[in-house]
Amino acid sequence: MAWFAPCYDGLLAMAEAGWLGDLRRELLADVAGVVVELGAGTGANLPWYPPRVALHLTEPDPDMRERLSRRATTRPGTTVHAASAEALPFGDATVDVVVCTLVLCSVADVDRAVDEAFRVLRPGGVLLFVEHVASPGWRGRVQRGLDPVWQACAGGCHLHRDPLPSIRRHAPPDVRTSWPRAMPPFLQPLQIGRVIRPQPPRPATLPGA
Repeated sequence: MAWFAPCYDGLLAMAEAGWLGDLRRELLADVAGVVVELGAGTGANLPWYPPRVALHLTEPDPDMRERLSRRATTRPGTTVHAASAEALPFGDATVDVVVCTLVLCSVADVDRAVDEAFRVLRPGGVLLFVEHVASPGWRGRVQRGLDPVWQACAGGCHLHRDPLPSIRRHAPPDVRTSWPRAMPPFLQPLQIGRVIRPQPPRPATLPGA
């Protein structure tokens, strides 16, 4: 979808200058160490990463990645990877923080993407996310009705999807739900959260050992 990447920044410009930019800044303020972002798009999160972070940005779409790479050159310590969320090019337990913002709505396989995030996270590492999700009631009915057209127009984005069950298979997340007034009703609500990869269980100690 070559036309979508050039339009993406313009479509979100007002939101990024206001509530969405504020949300990104809040989410990323305290990240540290080795950080991997899934589906980094054109790089909307780049201004909000602390300077000492070793940042790895993954983006499978070549048109998005071209714009992302240009932006990434302005930030030292940033590497762009041509990789999908379902196949991350990092070793097991090598990453301190995984970030996904408005990306699990469009991955081909949510379970696989979340599995990959937890695979690369070290024990005690953190998954941070902001995702628009399936809504109950009339909003949910609107989402389901618009979903086929929206996917065709918005880079495969699903309106009526909930990634929390995939996340909860690994660990209980700390989540809050937001209904931004400036956001179109069919894209509400947002779920903002963090989840820590559990430490592995300690081996049992035999009596007298």
